[in-house]
Amino acid sequence: MSRIVYCRGTTPSTAPLEGPCEMSSLDSLRAILDAWTGTVAGTIVAALERVAAPRVVRLVETDAGAFALEAARSENAPKEIVFENGKFASADLAQIVRGSRVEIVLRPSRFLFRPLELPARAADFLDGIVRAQIDRLTPWSASEAVFGCSAPVAHGSDGITTEIAAAPRKLAVSYVEAVSPFHPSAVAIATEVAAGGRIKVFEQRSRGAADPVRLSRVLQAVLALAAVAAVIGSVAASYLADSLGAQERELERQIAQRRAALRGSETGERSPLALLERRKYETPASVIVLESLSRVLPDHTYVTELHLSGNKLQIGGITRDAPSLIPLIEQSQHFTRATFYAPTTRSSSDPGERFHIEAQIEPRNVP
Repeated sequence: MSRIVYCRGTTPSTAPLEGPCEMSSLDSLRAILDAWTGTVAGTIVAALERVAAPRVVRLVETDAGAFALEAARSENAPKEIVFENGKFASADLAQIVRGSRVEIVLRPSRFLFRPLELPARAADFLDGIVRAQIDRLTPWSASEAVFGCSAPVAHGSDGITTEIAAAPRKLAVSYVEAVSPFHPSAVAIATEVAAGGRIKVFEQRSRGAADPVRLSRVLQAVLALAAVAAVIGSVAASYLADSLGAQERELERQIAQRRAALRGSETGERSPLALLERRKYETPASVIVLESLSRVLPDHTYVTELHLSGNKLQIGGITRDAPSLIPLIEQSQHFTRATFYAPTTRSSSDPGERFHIEAQIEPRNVP
């Protein structure tokens, strides 16, 4: 029984246990890419076949060398077909096979069987491992043989076992060429194993049918084009970024020059900045007005209305002695020309006199 050992960074391969295992990073990357695209292609093909599955015609080789026909609609077809001189001797076979999937099941005696023990994690790379080691397991190379393996069976806690079936490629090609003129959608070669089940060793699809191998190559080509497009896009983005950066720097330089020119033309007294600064100091600040009123007015005075309009202040409220408020307001350095602009009134519900006073504000904002 052959045993598979792992090389670091690679898929498992058969090698002497004492020998070193080396593989370049490029080969490892190619193996990973092949495995990924092959899995994706197989999934897509399987989905397409489930949607529109072709009719299956099965030719099973008997011990006498003839083939038993198994088909969904074979009432008028012969039960056995003889294979002579590289051809199937049946005139009705063309109508049965056309557009169908043909599975030719050959006798196990035509195949060489080899058991293979692998680590459990090698189950995902089973086809690649067998292809890489077929020349060590059989008398033929991968290009001279058709081969396949059975479903892996757990062997211990960290191992699996599979059965490999291989035969000369010429044997499979002779049967495929005999069926191809009948225009089937696909031709597969398989054999039966002693433990039960079948192992497919070869499959050929007609043109126009979904082929995992061709689809895998198409996916690899698409990935290569996408990688090239990504590189070109990255280079173009870098060039555009440099160009836009240069334009941004030029705009910033022009804006700086324009601002300097505006500052130079606005140094006079009538410039917008000078006027704005003058207005800042000449306009009374509301906070200062409120602070001054709170200091001037006595505790028994309550302001209920306050209006600021330019340099004019109008207040209204309730106090015990309204006439005494005029001199108190004018004593402040912030107010002048205080006077009543409405009559002073008193009602039975008010705790004092209701007054309305206006005054001129003297800005004191200059530092």
